[in-house]
Amino acid sequence: MVPVKIVVDHIKDTPLTVHIDEPVDTFPLLVTMQDDNNCSITGRIQGDLIVTREYENVRVSGRVSAPLALSCSRCLADITTFIDTSFTIFFRKEVALNASTEDELELGEMDLLSSSYSGDEIDLTHEIEEQIAMEIPVKPLCSESCKGLCHECGTDLNTSSCSCSKENVSLAFSALKDFKVTKK
Repeated sequence: MVPVKIVVDHIKDTPLTVHIDEPVDTFPLLVTMQDDNNCSITGRIQGDLIVTREYENVRVSGRVSAPLALSCSRCLADITTFIDTSFTIFFRKEVALNASTEDELELGEMDLLSSSYSGDEIDLTHEIEEQIAMEIPVKPLCSESCKGLCHECGTDLNTSSCSCSKENVSLAFSALKDFKVTKK
């Protein structure tokens, strides 16, 4: 696992272009998501970033992409898709926070789009994997009109119909339908 890093001293007056073409093993969060069967990244993480200095900050703008294999959350069909996301993050040199600062701090827009770094390198690994992870759907669908599986027989309702009852059934107390109480 080789982290994706940029050396701050290499960022001069002209923008620095960084090309990313890394295996998923480079990104620990994405490996964990695959191990937990949330998704399967089927190719390399690719992207292009533009790194510029803005006063004391470093601005990283770019686009990253990755091919994915998922399962539809309604019908369990295999889905292949492609994540392509663009982002901008500002990096600030980390400074020691004074222990006597106020307990509550109001965050501005810049605080929400920024991260900090220390030393003379900025490790972009976490930000890149975070951008990919945020784009992975929690409940992926093969299509918006997916009918899912029959809750009784398991038939894929997108490809065929079943002869199960179509009446609305409340499953809230269905586990108790055969429960019997005996008095002693």
